[in-house]
Amino acid sequence: MNYQETVNWLFNQLPMYQTQGASAYKPNLDNTILLADYLNNPEKKLKTIHVAGTNGKGSTSSLLASVLQEAGYKVGLYTSPHLKDYRERIKINGEEITEKFVIDFVSQHKSFFESHQLSFFEMTVGLAFDYFVKEEIDIAIIEVGMGGRLDSTNIITPLISVITNIGLDHTQFLGNTVALIAFEKAGIIKPSIPVVIGEYTNETKPVFIKKASETNSELYFASDLIGEVYPSTLLGNYQIQNRKTVQQTLRILQQKNEFIISQENIKNGFLNVIQNTGLAGRWQQLGENPKIICDTAHNKHGLSIVLKQLEKQEFDQLHIVLGVVNDKDLNEILPIFPKNAKYYFCSPKNLRGLHPEILTQKAAEFGLNGKVYNSVSEAYKKAKEKSSANDFIYVGGSTFVVAEIL
Repeated sequence: MNYQETVNWLFNQLPMYQTQGASAYKPNLDNTILLADYLNNPEKKLKTIHVAGTNGKGSTSSLLASVLQEAGYKVGLYTSPHLKDYRERIKINGEEITEKFVIDFVSQHKSFFESHQLSFFEMTVGLAFDYFVKEEIDIAIIEVGMGGRLDSTNIITPLISVITNIGLDHTQFLGNTVALIAFEKAGIIKPSIPVVIGEYTNETKPVFIKKASETNSELYFASDLIGEVYPSTLLGNYQIQNRKTVQQTLRILQQKNEFIISQENIKNGFLNVIQNTGLAGRWQQLGENPKIICDTAHNKHGLSIVLKQLEKQEFDQLHIVLGVVNDKDLNEILPIFPKNAKYYFCSPKNLRGLHPEILTQKAAEFGLNGKVYNSVSEAYKKAKEKSSANDFIYVGGSTFVVAEIL
């Protein structure tokens, strides 16, 4: 198989959460452990930092990787989902895994994958860990896919565990209260391994304290401990909390004396994060006159912060290109969208994309009015045609919507 055929096989061979939703979720780590044993346990040969949370995982992971790169280390970065190419998920110092390594890995182990019915995510985690070991990296930043306790990445024993924040998302898997979701995310906390919490609420804080007490783990609440935050090229208002989380994590890493990281490295890592890691889709500006911003925020917690930032922008008319996936709780997210915008309703090219007619009808119940478009690109094109120089275009609602316009 060539690269495209290999990636198609990975996507189509077995159920995968990104396209199929609930049917892809496995309630245990048995297959991941089986695969790790088969690959000679690469996870045990890596120094890692593990990053979980409802929102901000990708930004936090990328900031950590960027700082460590600035400090001169060879840094693996594992994130999900990707925006354009599967290889974005696995990088070393900002360089994507090679097509050849993906092809060879799948070709070599395909019969094992098939015989044990491994999921897309399990195979990808195995690929990342195997690649990082073979490339002899110094440290890997590992982002949780979903949840934490039962996530395929949760076979590692990291130097530090990080939980960015807790919001209501993936409730069909993780629970329908923030306390239940916090319990799942807290599943990455390991015995005697320090843990950094980015943000907490009255409901989630006791969950973290209880788990850290059970595992004898030092617990740090970054929002309470960090005052001044260094500037960054990641411009969303929500990045302030992510930067605090990263600065607290780096403080602990500095204390361990395994990695030499200067304040200059931290400052430069924050400023160079986009060029160092290739992070995209976080309050990313795509145009001027009219100003065009896209953002991958897709749940109430993330969208509420982004939409508050949107309120502070100056414009004559606001245009919103909006598409979501079909497991999104529209009663949760639609009420927070502005009623004074022109909407361009669409659906991402994904099996889970919600039909734009359904989205339009539901949006109208909350006073959000606009037209239906057959594709994200058509909606985006029409928004640009209808906008004047002093208008503002926002594109979002789903990672997959953003991916299609980048």
